Amino acid sequence: MVNTYDVTNWPTKHAQLKIWVIEMAEMCQPDSIVWCDGSEEEKARLEQEAISTGELVELDKEKWPGCVYHRTAANDVARTEHLTYICTSTKKMAGPTNNWMPPEEGYKRAGQIFYGSMRGRTMYVIPFSMGPVGSPFSKIGVELTDSIYVVLNMRIMTYIGEKVLKRLGAQGKFTKCLHGKADLDDKKRLILHFPEDNTIWSVGSGYGGNVLLGKKCLALRIASYLAKAEGWLAEHMLIMGVEDPSGHIKYIAGAFPSACGKTNLAMLIPPEGLKHKGYRIWTVGDDIAWMRVDTDGRLWAINPEAGFFGVAPGTNEKSNLNAMETIKRNTIFTNVLLTKDKDIWWEGMDGNPPEEGINWEGKPWKPGAVDKKGNKVLGAHPNSRFTAPITQCPSISNRIEHHHGVLIDAIVFGGRRASVMPLVFESFDWKHGVFIGSTMASERTAAQFGKQGEVRRDPMAMLPFCGYNMGQYFQHWLDMGKKMEKPPKIFHVNWFRLDENGNFMWPGFGENLRVLEWIVGRCMKTAGSQITPIGYIPKPDDLDLAGLSVSKETMEALLTVDKDAWIEEAKDVEKFFKTFGSDLPVELKNQFKALQERLAGS
Repeated sequence: MVNTYDVTNWPTKHAQLKIWVIEMAEMCQPDSIVWCDGSEEEKARLEQEAISTGELVELDKEKWPGCVYHRTAANDVARTEHLTYICTSTKKMAGPTNNWMPPEEGYKRAGQIFYGSMRGRTMYVIPFSMGPVGSPFSKIGVELTDSIYVVLNMRIMTYIGEKVLKRLGAQGKFTKCLHGKADLDDKKRLILHFPEDNTIWSVGSGYGGNVLLGKKCLALRIASYLAKAEGWLAEHMLIMGVEDPSGHIKYIAGAFPSACGKTNLAMLIPPEGLKHKGYRIWTVGDDIAWMRVDTDGRLWAINPEAGFFGVAPGTNEKSNLNAMETIKRNTIFTNVLLTKDKDIWWEGMDGNPPEEGINWEGKPWKPGAVDKKGNKVLGAHPNSRFTAPITQCPSISNRIEHHHGVLIDAIVFGGRRASVMPLVFESFDWKHGVFIGSTMASERTAAQFGKQGEVRRDPMAMLPFCGYNMGQYFQHWLDMGKKMEKPPKIFHVNWFRLDENGNFMWPGFGENLRVLEWIVGRCMKTAGSQITPIGYIPKPDDLDLAGLSVSKETMEALLTVDKDAWIEEAKDVEKFFKTFGSDLPVELKNQFKALQERLAGS
């Protein structure tokens, strides 16, 4: 059976949008089509419908006002990189670090799964803007989905509704985003990106990272492709402002792979030892930055998202008080532990765990529970999430919805390295900074990932998210530097150095402001440094360590460049660069050779 759909009351005059919605509906065959207007009445109606079907659980209204709980299928709890493809006309366009599929094959394979998958369901049409509606930075998308959970998350993470359609008008460009749960079979799951068609298809998943198509799919994979063509940058970066005692604010963009504290840094609270200086931190965003060169020849940025999609485990009042304040209300919690009195909990949360509950798999749970093999049973999945409005963050910047964005003075790259990488260093210039970003990495730990000390390269923290050939992406970064009269200074940080006993040498969390203070000082030409083969490094007395119990010897070790270790590091970089073959920019080859020469001469 093929439905006929009454288009007379559809709230748009955009002919191509209407045609596309009809075509997708004819393939998926929903019983009805609902256009989302973004109103509070709509939100209440959808929440109640989802609660009535069990898709959502309303949490205790006193403890968690306006909050709901959702549990995904047990086989659907994270992004599925092996099922995520870039579908371009040639494999070379996708490059060696992406999974590639020819567009015609992608449309055929996914189309077969989509066909008839929405029978008995409603197709929701979500017009959304990544970035403030009307900003020159922003991009419009339209997501079609059969999931109320997706609609409610998109309401938080993006700017949605009638104002978006008004901005789109009758002929505006938009990214075509199609999502369908189908039967949540992981053998029939595909997340496909068609950069040349400005299209995303995701089928067979209900997990946020795979189905909130404005997030990684549009804001990074598709946007990075558009950014290259249009001359801007779409990056996996936090944006934060550091306000000094005089009231002057310097904005920093920071790229970190997973498990490196990006959200914690974006919401940093000044430590006791520096509070007398009167610093304040302003959160612009914790995950994505879109950056353009303005008429002043400087780099300006916005956070295209309107919410946080954060990892719950490990989040507590010590690690991130601002996050805990942010999620107290109007938040969607996914795959955490649920108690019988409609409370929630996750590993690493403040206070004692509940006496019992239902874990992320939907099974009864008690503290200390183990499986048949003696392994600890978790209450919350390690990748369990909270989705919360950014406007609820206590440290939110007043420029969060400013169409012009914020001026970026510094770009910070970082990774989780037990050795080799010093606490902080500054690049010699933009080209050297691009080289540093292209070689950034994190070390795997034996307990979590396998071989201890194994280095995983993740250039600019974009390895899973670059929507085209990464060799060309490096060249685009180099080209962007040529457009700027005064490019941001580029730094690398490492909060995770270990001593010989396996203990962290740097306390991290709020104390990281001491490093940011030096970074800001370098931008303002007020902070000292020493030159090394890898870049400029602070001398121990260049950092304000007041009230910090870190010994002089430890600080010297944190700021030491181990020549032999760096020679080995260079060998691994050389091996990684060979991945890109002839697409690796000549300038990066030159930067690598220059590093080798500096190490040899040191």
